[in-house]
Amino acid sequence: MPIYKKGWKEDLGNYRPVSLTLVPGKVMEQIILSAITWHVQDNQVIRPSQHGFMKGRSCLTHLISFYDKVTTSLVDEGKAVDAASLDFSKTFDTISHSILLEKLAAHDLDGCTGWMVVPKEWW
Repeated sequence: MPIYKKGWKEDLGNYRPVSLTLVPGKVMEQIILSAITWHVQDNQVIRPSQHGFMKGRSCLTHLISFYDKVTTSLVDEGKAVDAASLDFSKTFDTISHSILLEKLAAHDLDGCTGWMVVPKEWW
């Protein structure tokens, strides 16, 4: 049964599904996560400036890093700075899974790993 999050109750996008994943599935998810995390870190696929979805990093660490870079490189030189912040909270609701799989393949993740990422509805 979907659980209501916020907003207009008639909008299905304002509900989150309940996931009852079996233990073997959770174990497999952790194995895949470990393999992907190792690959990404070992091959420096993600830049150090990436803070979202990274262990030990957050929006706050990103703001601190941004503030530090702006103040040390621009403000200290007497230059004006304008900044804008955007909210992409529903970005991944519309992601193209075929493009995602192509990106995984481009970073040398094998077909077996890519197959594991394919949504259950595609089986």
